[in-house]
Amino acid sequence: MSEALKKLSGEGVSIWLDDISRERLRTGNLERLVEDKEVVGVTSNPTIFAKALSKGDAYDGQVRDLAVRGVDVEEAVRAITTYDIRWGADVLRGVYDRTGGLDGRVSIEVDPRLAHDTEKTTAEAKALWWMVDRPNVYIKIPATEAGLPSITAAIAEGISVNVTLIFSLERYGKVIDAYFEGLEQARAAGRDLTRISSVASFFVSRVDTEIDKRLDKAGSDAAKALRSKAGVANARLAYKLYEEKFASDRWQALKDAGARPQRPLWASTGVKDPNLPDTLYVDQLVAPGTVNTMPEATLDAEADHGNPTGDTVTPNYADAQAHMDALKDAGVDYDDVVRVLEEEGVEKFEQSWKELLDTVDGELKSKAGA
Repeated sequence: MSEALKKLSGEGVSIWLDDISRERLRTGNLERLVEDKEVVGVTSNPTIFAKALSKGDAYDGQVRDLAVRGVDVEEAVRAITTYDIRWGADVLRGVYDRTGGLDGRVSIEVDPRLAHDTEKTTAEAKALWWMVDRPNVYIKIPATEAGLPSITAAIAEGISVNVTLIFSLERYGKVIDAYFEGLEQARAAGRDLTRISSVASFFVSRVDTEIDKRLDKAGSDAAKALRSKAGVANARLAYKLYEEKFASDRWQALKDAGARPQRPLWASTGVKDPNLPDTLYVDQLVAPGTVNTMPEATLDAEADHGNPTGDTVTPNYADAQAHMDALKDAGVDYDDVVRVLEEEGVEKFEQSWKELLDTVDGELKSKAGA
């Protein structure tokens, strides 16, 4: 067992793997990561599934059966992805039980093409919740303006939600409010709030990628000195907002009724710039009650040479705010940055979903003719 990973867990950070595949499941790799590397949760997204489907033969048997049945591509994709999520949830059920439902969670995303359609996103969330039929699943709903009412509606129905694609502090505040509203509706309907859970996925490395591009374009030495620090600063200020929101009277009333806090989850934690330390977005974002979902390469790096040194978030609020202020003085338009990142995030997942559909369509046609 890695001492770095043990220490990270001891600091109150839940280590989740940002990856799932049929191959990982059938070889027992996920079980080994739970046993050896402190992994207590799994996230997925359309890009991860598209990659998994394009490699190896792990899905051949199921695809062949779907082809024989004449299932259309949309239904086939849902059958394939929910199969993996159910399997992953079963692998992690022991963690779920041991932690009282805190961890042991597996996330699956609504069709990203619905990101700007509230009614369809809500309907899709309900359908996925029913299809997976595991208490330890999270349904991923994007934090778009249209997604906010869907978050509330899903929580109100007793569906546990992983809110994804959060970039801005303002939007994060609205996500927390949407969670509160959903819990209040669930309470009014007589639902057991102890059975409802949520995380809020705040993206990190993509913030640096976009802001560093703008700083490089500015070209001054002062601008370049601000590179590669915004992602961490933004996330630290998100945790500050989390502490403030969950210290409110509104939250206390929900907590008294049995509600669980919506934990901040650090997503997009693999570094994009090879000049940066590969454990940057892990060691610099250690705070109690958080989740860090890591690509396997980042997990391995943290296990090998990570250096978590206690809480690296709450003592650094002032520095984080000073950095964001300096970016503004350097001409970086924060509101435009987060707008671009949200639009690109939705677009990238839509492209991956199309790639997934095309891959499965090709496989269905191939197997049907075999």
